[in-house]
This record gives sequence, C-alpha cells and structure tokens, in this order.
Amino acid sequence: MHVYRSLDAVPRLSGAVLTMGTFDGVHLGHRAVIGEAVRRAAGGPAVVLTYDPHPRAVVRGEGPPLLTTLDEKTHLIEAVGATHLVVLPFTRELAAWTAERFVEDVLVERLGVGEVVLGHDHRFGARGAGDAALLRQLGQAHGFAVDEIGPLEQGGRVVSSSAIRAALGTCDLDVAAALLGRRYTLGGVVVQGDRRGRTLGYPTANVRPDAGKLVPAHGVYAIRVQTPDGAWHGGLASLGVRPTFDGEDVRVEAHLLDFDGDLYRQRLVLDFVRFLRAEQRFASVEALVRQMDEDAVIGRAALEGVS
Repeated sequence: MHVYRSLDAVPRLSGAVLTMGTFDGVHLGHRAVIGEAVRRAAGGPAVVLTYDPHPRAVVRGEGPPLLTTLDEKTHLIEAVGATHLVVLPFTRELAAWTAERFVEDVLVERLGVGEVVLGHDHRFGARGAGDAALLRQLGQAHGFAVDEIGPLEQGGRVVSSSAIRAALGTCDLDVAAALLGRRYTLGGVVVQGDRRGRTLGYPTANVRPDAGKLVPAHGVYAIRVQTPDGAWHGGLASLGVRPTFDGEDVRVEAHLLDFDGDLYRQRLVLDFVRFLRAEQRFASVEALVRQMDEDAVIGRAALEGVS
C-alpha cells in the first residue's frame, strides 16, 4: 500500500474508488466501508483518505482518546486491501473549507476519483455540512458516483468508535472486541517506575502508553504481551493510581508471567484478554500480595488456549 502524508505527494489516480473518514479503531464498520471500496475498485486504485490529528482535536481543542495510533491505523487499513492511503494533515484552515471546495480541490482536482464510498455517519467540510446527499449532487456535476454504506450492527449494537470507547471505559472487553473485530491493544515504552513490584514478587514494566491512546478503565486484567523480538507472553496488567501506596498518577504496569529479562526502554504491546477485578486499596502489603497471588492463578486460567 502506498502511503502519502500530504496531498502534494499524491499522484493523480484516474478513476480511483475512494472512501474517507477518521477511521479511528478501523473497527468492523470501518472495514465494511473500506472493503466495499476495495471490491468496487476491482483491482484498480482503492484509496482511503483519513485525517491526522483527529478533527475534533482541532475543531474543539480536545479530541477523544484514540483507539488506534496512525501507525496502527495504517497497518489495519492495509490489511483490508486498500492500495493507497492519504493522510491529510487536519488544520484549522482545512476545517474552514466548504464541502464544495473540499470535493473540488481534493477529490476531483487532486485525486481524480471515479467513485466515492461513504460511511453512513461521515460528514465533511466546514461545520460538517457535507453528507452523502450533497456528495451525490457534486458527483453528478463532476462525474463521479457515490455509494453510501449503512450502519453495521453486531450483537444488537451499532458498531461505532464511541461505543467501543464506552465499552473499554466500563471494562467490557468482550463488547469492545466484538465491535472492533479483534481484542483491544495498547502499546508503549517501558519507563522508570517505583521498582516496588520486584520486592512484592511481581516485577512489573511501567508502560508509558502511546500518545493519545485510550487507556481502559482502572483495574487488573489478564493480558498477552508482545516483546520487541515479536514473542508473545502471558501476563497481568494493573491500570490505575496504586491506592494501597497512595499513588496519584495513573500508570499502566505489566507483569509478564514466567519471564525473566530487562524490558527497560523496550516497546511492549499489551493485548487485553480478560478483566479480572477493579482497582482497590488494601489494608496491608501482605493483603495485596495475597490478592496478587490469586490474580495470577485466575489470570493464567483466563489465558489458557488464547492466541
């Protein structure tokens, strides 16, 4: 897949089938839209246009926590079969463009689209004035077709990024995974921690999450951990402020089961498998360790057969 970080770098792709959107998470609904564009391209240019940073971060000054980094999004879109990815830098200037200007300058003049596949809830142009109806009018004027893909439901729920964020915020990993089409993952670099875990018999890697990524609700989770060599290890993750030790800052701490090695400054990927329990304050360190022993037993059982 060809990846372009600016419009100036994109060659004119005559007759391309394009879809556009933020595509945060590249969930099942997004993949249905992108997959339809790939199908309609029939071996020709299948173009995905996305934005970075998240438009809401520019328009409102603060965006939602991200389900995918740009690198993760890129790999997931490629896996669906797109041949070209255009990452459009989203700025206040671009946010002020009318929908008509966006279509004429970007889709027609720059990209030369022959067809656009649009998700049911995607809006574009200043104040979100652009929708499928307006795009069809502009398509008639400029000679491209427009297809709108309706909402996708999974387990009685409409698949959306906001629904996935809500599920992760309430520790419902099963719902999040069902809507994503995969388990939620969180990557980050291991940084200096308190070194307290080793004294408790559970050495942990203090993971600094990738910038902007959503951290699931506080608690203890059974996880799989990918180390820089590509290997996967079973583990436990503790997310929260460490109330037993009067912590204040939120941390993501990962303990790898049956692993002995130095992970400092290494990048890990945490794959969230099962929520085990909420974060809590213990009356003593001994009580905490007893609970950690129980967590390890339950976590191992939850990870059996998981790949």
